[in-house]
Amino acid sequence: MDRLISISKAAQLLGVTTTTLRVWDSEGKIESVRTEGGHRRFRLSDVQRLQGIDQENETQIETVVAYCRVSSHDQKTKGDLDRQKGRVLTHCSNQGYYTPHVLEEVSSGMSDNRPKLKKLFALVASGEVDRVVVEHRDRLTRFMFKVFESFFESHGVVIECVEEILGKSYEEELVEDMLMLMSSFSAKIYGKRSAEIRRKKKESSDG
Repeated sequence: MDRLISISKAAQLLGVTTTTLRVWDSEGKIESVRTEGGHRRFRLSDVQRLQGIDQENETQIETVVAYCRVSSHDQKTKGDLDRQKGRVLTHCSNQGYYTPHVLEEVSSGMSDNRPKLKKLFALVASGEVDRVVVEHRDRLTRFMFKVFESFFESHGVVIECVEEILGKSYEEELVEDMLMLMSSFSAKIYGKRSAEIRRKKKESSDG
């Protein structure tokens, strides 16, 4: 897949302004690809053509982000995160990938507030990477993996999983995540009920 990069990145590589690049796009000097949100993306091969780079003789080395995650600090203490990172980086090395970004995280796969995941999104959106490598798709998210995949693809980024079959340890981790989620929901429900009871008592006493 030809890598897609943002208009700002393309302008930077060509040494022109984004306005000039938009003019070139309208004149047909370079063709843009529109995302679902209407944003311009440019093929890296087209940018390199304008740069005068001989693509047939250019060795293409993919820039990769390795994302590793465990759900609990207990797993990290036991070395699960380090072993996962080792397996992912060994895979990247065997594939000949350039891996300048290694993101490690201790958080539930159901959480939408993961700092390293947000950093991963920023790297993808900026057009700095070609591929995201994870040990298994559930390292990125427990559910709605296709949403992640569509977002990355819109920026020309591929998600690559080292393993396709979910191991037993991950199944056990999923149960833990679900229990944590249920506990969180229960706490919110009871908290809301307690607040409602306090409000009613206050209204009664005021009356």
